Amino acid sequence: MLTIAPYTRDLVLIGGGHAHALVLKAWGMDPLPGARVTVINPGPTAPYTGMLPGYVAGHYRRDELEIDLVRLCRHAGARLIYDKAVHINQALREVTLETRGPVAYDLASIDVGITAKLDIPGFSKYGIGAKPLDLYAKRWSIFLEQVLHGQATADVAVIGGGVAGCELAMAMAFALQSAGVSPRVTVIESGPTISVVGDKAKRLILTAMSDLGVVVKTSAKTVKITSNQVLLDGQEPVAAVFCVGAAGGSAHKWISQTNLPQLNGFIKIGSDLGVLGDEALFAVGDCALMEVEPLPKAGVFAVRAAPILHHNIRMALSGGLRKKWRPQKNYLKLISLGGKSAVAEKFGFNLAGASLWRWKDWIDKSFMNRLSDLPKMVPPIETGELATGVAEMLATKPLCGGCGAKVGRGVLSAALKTITQPSDDVVTGVGDDAAVLCQPNGNYQVISTDHLRGFIADPGQMSRIAAVHALGDVWAMGAEPQVGLASIVLPQMSAELQKRTLLEITEVATEVLNAAGAQLVGGHTTMGAELTIGFTMTGTKDSMPLTIAGARDGDALILTRPIGSGVILAADMLGQAGGCNVAATLAIMGQPQDREATVLSTVAHAMTDVTGFGLAGHVHAICQASGLDAHLFQDAIPIYSGARALSDQGLSSTLMPENRKDTPVDGLYDAMLYDPQTAGGLLASVPEKQSADVIKKLVALGCTGHVIGRLSKGTGRVCLS
Repeated sequence: MLTIAPYTRDLVLIGGGHAHALVLKAWGMDPLPGARVTVINPGPTAPYTGMLPGYVAGHYRRDELEIDLVRLCRHAGARLIYDKAVHINQALREVTLETRGPVAYDLASIDVGITAKLDIPGFSKYGIGAKPLDLYAKRWSIFLEQVLHGQATADVAVIGGGVAGCELAMAMAFALQSAGVSPRVTVIESGPTISVVGDKAKRLILTAMSDLGVVVKTSAKTVKITSNQVLLDGQEPVAAVFCVGAAGGSAHKWISQTNLPQLNGFIKIGSDLGVLGDEALFAVGDCALMEVEPLPKAGVFAVRAAPILHHNIRMALSGGLRKKWRPQKNYLKLISLGGKSAVAEKFGFNLAGASLWRWKDWIDKSFMNRLSDLPKMVPPIETGELATGVAEMLATKPLCGGCGAKVGRGVLSAALKTITQPSDDVVTGVGDDAAVLCQPNGNYQVISTDHLRGFIADPGQMSRIAAVHALGDVWAMGAEPQVGLASIVLPQMSAELQKRTLLEITEVATEVLNAAGAQLVGGHTTMGAELTIGFTMTGTKDSMPLTIAGARDGDALILTRPIGSGVILAADMLGQAGGCNVAATLAIMGQPQDREATVLSTVAHAMTDVTGFGLAGHVHAICQASGLDAHLFQDAIPIYSGARALSDQGLSSTLMPENRKDTPVDGLYDAMLYDPQTAGGLLASVPEKQSADVIKKLVALGCTGHVIGRLSKGTGRVCLS
């Protein structure tokens, strides 16, 4: 009997803004049973606006201003979809995404911020908006490197003399000065003076900008942006190799194309943060507009609104009463002055100096600590009388997902020895990637099955990775994928959520299989304790498929993708992996390997895909089957970003100890060799003389290939140096 509360309602958070980040933190501390949470954001992190000037000035590292949505979603039990919303269909209650199918919702909240893109000729080509912040920060980092290497002049223009424009101008000037470059930074303001602050604060900011050499041009109308100038109406052009748009904030264009109640693209909301006229939608932050009490575009309001948003979302999902949000009339403005100094303004009072910057620094870091200080995930503790061995097993780490959940090679081999030898029409069976069958027409068919215990909450991305993983066995034998049968276990959920989830899974699986030349022809679905997705795949080949036997003395070993996915997935499950590393690893795992298989299968003597038994286990399998020894080169083996550091901290997948026991390696010890891989790379034994040409062909197709070792006559030993 399943005792976990079934999913009955879909909550979708569109955007990873400050309010949604705080909602996720609170949700993880007290989740609402039955509600499935989805977050849609273009990337694995969201920048914290308050620390951007400090980052630009060089006071913070980039990672210090990034809200790690991957860790927050893991904490909240939410799935994270890396994509952009481009439309909302209120009638169907669906969010249309840029690159994948629509996501259905019962309740949704929008927190996507604003953009600073300007409708000025040439801006889209030569300029960059201060928002979205991640794009601006990336472009600034590139520009700074170009200036330092003499590839660009230090001419910067900021269009917009509000708080954001002035802060960024001073931060960029300070950073250039600190790097030993004389900056030429100009703030261009259409009004008679810089705006949004009182007279005293204005004087302090103007003095600070003057001290940094920042020039302010007022009553200046920008008419065009070129590659090295900003052209003004009736004034001399401003030299600008780097042009930043900070003139207020504009709503995202896609919002204006929906039927949402809006003014100039900003979504109209009531005092409960609900979208006017729609009980199933909320909006918060800069993208929203309170008609009764319009607010400045400042992150402080999104932060203060988060507790009310969290409460009202729970009430909307469970049938309770919503609360009203009453934003404060006055709020503290802390404005960075380039260096470690700041201006404070509230109630008309102003102060400036280093102590104010330290105060701002403390506030900003405290906010980020709220979102990064997450409780450690620990397995449940069983008490009372236990069977022998239970306590010892519970004391180990929680069972991993993906290939980390497989049984060990030694255990599996012992069980497979009892299987009857194949009949006449089965050429090869137990021990290889797939069984090889003889066809009446003289061709060959391969058949294999694989399934993955869920390691991420997104059924669509799980389906993609599971399909690529299952196809790996067919590609490894040099066969052409033919058909696939899905085997799916869904967590217990309502009929409507079953429909939504299966639609996502089958759409993605169909896309992946069709792209590989195969068809999804059916399958089997049940409900269970957790998401599990697998595929039985067949493939065809007009000549004998490649196996792990057949490698030759002197062959080079080529690997097509990094190892380390096991430790990254294990660390992610514990909430200890960096979101950017998790996202980058998942992206590679979801990429098909048909091009790699095409190149390698024409020259390989033997081939397999690296999966649950780790690189050492799969190299050892080739060596044993071919009667050879392998010499691996540690420095040549590609590793997923972040995996080595996590491994050095003692983190590992639950299958890693079994892999190490089953596959001894001589020479250097490296735990990464035993790390179980999910949707791992192809491992091919190719003639040494052709290895360089194979690598070139892979690179020409946009793929990667690494010569990681050599084979020689022997008895199946593996050595690392």
